[in-house]
Amino acid sequence: MNSYIQRVTVYKSLFNRVQSSCLFSADMNKFCIYFIFMSVFVFTLLFALLSEYFKVQCSEHGFKSPQKAFSPLPDDSQIHVVDDGTLGLVLRTSDVSEDVKSKSKAVGLDSEAVCSLHAALEMKNSGKHEKALKLFEHAVALAPKHPDILNHYGEFLEQTQNDVVMADQLYFRALTVSPSHSGALANRQRTARIVEEMDRLTLGRIDEKRDRLSAIPDSNSAFRRAKKEAYFQHIYHTVAIEGNTMTLSQTRSIVETRMAIGGKSIMEHNEILGLDAALKYINATLVNRLGAVTVKDILEIHRRVMGFVDPVEAGTFRRTQVYVGGHVPPGPHEIQVLMEEFAQWLNSEQAAHMHPIRYAALAHYKLVHIHPFTDGNGRTSRLLMNAILMQAGYPPVIIPKQDRQKYYQYLELANDGDVRPFVRFIAECTEHTLDLFLWATSEYAAELPALEQKQRSRIIEL
Repeated sequence: MNSYIQRVTVYKSLFNRVQSSCLFSADMNKFCIYFIFMSVFVFTLLFALLSEYFKVQCSEHGFKSPQKAFSPLPDDSQIHVVDDGTLGLVLRTSDVSEDVKSKSKAVGLDSEAVCSLHAALEMKNSGKHEKALKLFEHAVALAPKHPDILNHYGEFLEQTQNDVVMADQLYFRALTVSPSHSGALANRQRTARIVEEMDRLTLGRIDEKRDRLSAIPDSNSAFRRAKKEAYFQHIYHTVAIEGNTMTLSQTRSIVETRMAIGGKSIMEHNEILGLDAALKYINATLVNRLGAVTVKDILEIHRRVMGFVDPVEAGTFRRTQVYVGGHVPPGPHEIQVLMEEFAQWLNSEQAAHMHPIRYAALAHYKLVHIHPFTDGNGRTSRLLMNAILMQAGYPPVIIPKQDRQKYYQYLELANDGDVRPFVRFIAECTEHTLDLFLWATSEYAAELPALEQKQRSRIIEL
């Protein structure tokens, strides 16, 4: 019995020891888990702090940070593009100024254009004018809105080529970009008066030719034939500028016979018929009218121009936004108001005191700038221009299709702020048309007018 009690006592003592050791182990496990957790937290915090520290150090010493993951879409800073027309640079939003032109030097210039400018100036100083001209043209093509390049190019043309008109135009463009450009300001003050006097003499010469043509009686058979030929020429060139592929003989055949031409589209036929109808309307109404030209008159011209092509849109203002190259015309909700203002200008005292050629050219430009119709704006504008010229005693002006690129180039210059080159172009076309009439009505004429020379040289090339 005693031995049994002794064994129980020993077992109980051992059990107590084991129990106490287990409790100690559990406490140790809890402590280990807590220690590990705290170690990981402290390590993560230290790693984050060290990472930020090294990023700051790397940025201060010019080191690049690790490459970011590819994003399928660019953010705002990547897609903000500034179309300066000279540099073609993609800038960050923080770098974009409200007046990019005035800060073109800050954002950088096209190095190739600047190099071409320096090379051109060296060639100019060395007397190698042909090479200098090509380098100047290259520089302007690369940076068409760089004021220094425009100013130096103008000085070169004025000094070596004696082209004051083009030089004045370049000075004007330089001042459009940088109004405070000292060199362009000084040059422009010198050339403006010279060019104005040259334009006045040109218009005076054209008026003399108009008076000579007006002295020819309507009964003159050569004059009647010339008017009929000019009528076909006007329709042919006007639709050809818009892309019509009919030849002059085909155009004449459609107007005279109303017979279809094989291999040509219905659209091209209808464009010719529409212009014929519009010209007849102008001859019957606007040419001999003493009253004002109204918005309704312009709509009637357009109704006939587009009546065979698009009867639904003919004679109505557009109801959607259109885009014309780099020019964005006014929205459709603005057209009615703008056209009313345009009609007021057409009949204003200011317009009445202008030279007819300048007045007609400005009317053309203003109408095509508003672009009130979905299609047919160019044809309607040229017809309105010719209505004004015919009221002043000029024949309807023919803008040759060969000059299509020049025609649109001068319209773009007018959009940039200088409408004078376009006015000069219309004056040139007016003089060429008058030369064609005078040549056709002169006996034993030995010299072809400029327009006819262009056409014959074109035929020889073909």
